[in-house]
Amino acid sequence: MDSSFSSFSSSSTSIHFSAPASDHLPFWNRGSSPMDHNGGNSRGAPGDSLTGGDFHYVLEDVPHLTDYLPDLPANLNPLQDNPAYSAAKQYFVNVDDAVAQNVVVHNNSPRGTHFRRAGPRQKVLFESDEVHACIVTCGGLCPGLNTVIREIVCGLYRMYGVHRVVGIEGGYKGFYARNTIPLTPKSVNNIHKRGGTILGTSRGGHNTTKIVDSIQHRGINQVYILGGDGTQKGAAAIFEEIRRRGLKVAVAGIPKTIDNDIPVIDKSFGFDTAVEEAQRAISAAHVESESNENGIGLVKLMGRNSGFIAMYATLASRDVDCCLIPESPFYLEGEGGLFEYIEHCIKEHGHMVIVIAEGAGQELMSESIHKLDQQDASGNKLHQDVGLWISQQIKDYFKEKRKMVINLKYIDPTYMIRAVPSIASDNIFCTLLAQSAIHGAMAGYTGFTVGPVNGRHAYIPFQRITERQNKVVITDRMWARLLSSTNQPSFLHPKHVSDEQNNKNLSVQLVSSFRKENHVEENNVEKLK
Repeated sequence: MDSSFSSFSSSSTSIHFSAPASDHLPFWNRGSSPMDHNGGNSRGAPGDSLTGGDFHYVLEDVPHLTDYLPDLPANLNPLQDNPAYSAAKQYFVNVDDAVAQNVVVHNNSPRGTHFRRAGPRQKVLFESDEVHACIVTCGGLCPGLNTVIREIVCGLYRMYGVHRVVGIEGGYKGFYARNTIPLTPKSVNNIHKRGGTILGTSRGGHNTTKIVDSIQHRGINQVYILGGDGTQKGAAAIFEEIRRRGLKVAVAGIPKTIDNDIPVIDKSFGFDTAVEEAQRAISAAHVESESNENGIGLVKLMGRNSGFIAMYATLASRDVDCCLIPESPFYLEGEGGLFEYIEHCIKEHGHMVIVIAEGAGQELMSESIHKLDQQDASGNKLHQDVGLWISQQIKDYFKEKRKMVINLKYIDPTYMIRAVPSIASDNIFCTLLAQSAIHGAMAGYTGFTVGPVNGRHAYIPFQRITERQNKVVITDRMWARLLSSTNQPSFLHPKHVSDEQNNKNLSVQLVSSFRKENHVEENNVEKLK
């Protein structure tokens, strides 16, 4: 089911709008707060749902500090006096700007779900000298972490004149177990050239009460949290506790996952670097396989539940003969199986290169996995090394059943990829993410994560990026492009194709049902009028 049509939690505002009563009014300027007419926020109260007309426009909004602290004063944004912005045609994002989740529509499609566009606002709820910000990094390493840290610090200092920024050491547990690190533009100036995170990181250690106690005790009022879906769930819990206590603290998340498995957003930072760095491992595997008789180069790439890195690295390389990902089941023996295809490639070309994502083939290993039900500190299921397992399976098959000598070289570049500095495109991306988060927090938005949606950065409620994982859709054209590039079989039994199509059809049926019900509700509203 498309998560666009799931029920929204109380921490976000979902507003349905129709055509404006007047051509001069913004098309969703309804239920306005006192800030609307002085350049602040056009928003309804939490949980408001205004329906009417035929457009089916939905603004899935993020929380704002004035939702529970309505008397907070607003101030002019200091960016209007910042010389760096003097050449900008327009300083501030229009209060009515939103970003559409879906840009491919039919002529009779509803307007659909939108998110509030990221960027600087004309009014802010924090004065520069009152801000005390902190930054924390959680979960596994990812290229670009240091770049995001640097850009948050420099952005706060240089755009908003904020001089109190600290780093929390060692992940969530650092809030109550360690001291903070003062961060200044000078201290972070060159960290983007290094891999890892200067703040340190860890999995787990989340204790909401202790963390918020620490935030309150230290006088922190802006919290920037870098991490994956588990980390963002923790950030959502921190926001809820802060709101319950009525604290003037903005919580902003910046999604981090090298696997690119966070939904809604176009991609996550570090992904481009991972795909680029994976080329080195694939090239090495190709050289090894070409240089040996019956050579097979096997590369395992990251992708616990989603095969995006493996898919994009394969497409970029053009040297890969077979790509295996978690979303596409495969089998080893028999007609149309992996072993048959390997034998075909070796007889045809004398060598082959296989790329496999770490989460692929786990069901085939189920009998030998002893840690199947175990999880790491972040709640992720622990997988056995599918690369080592499938390497042995291939060797045994060709030695015992085909009586063929093969030379298989197995390469696992996982930790080399995670630890490298980010490339140029990711550095730019990290800058945009950091500055968008800063603008949102300064304007009083909270309980949000930031990311690109169809090329435009937007503020997204936490629950939208934690409710599911983004996965490769094997019935879409991108996977078809990969199959065309590698010339590999799909390895799918007809049942798997049927199941995938049934899931897609079910999603379409649920969406259609939602639209019909919504149309009935609108008609009822019109009758009541």
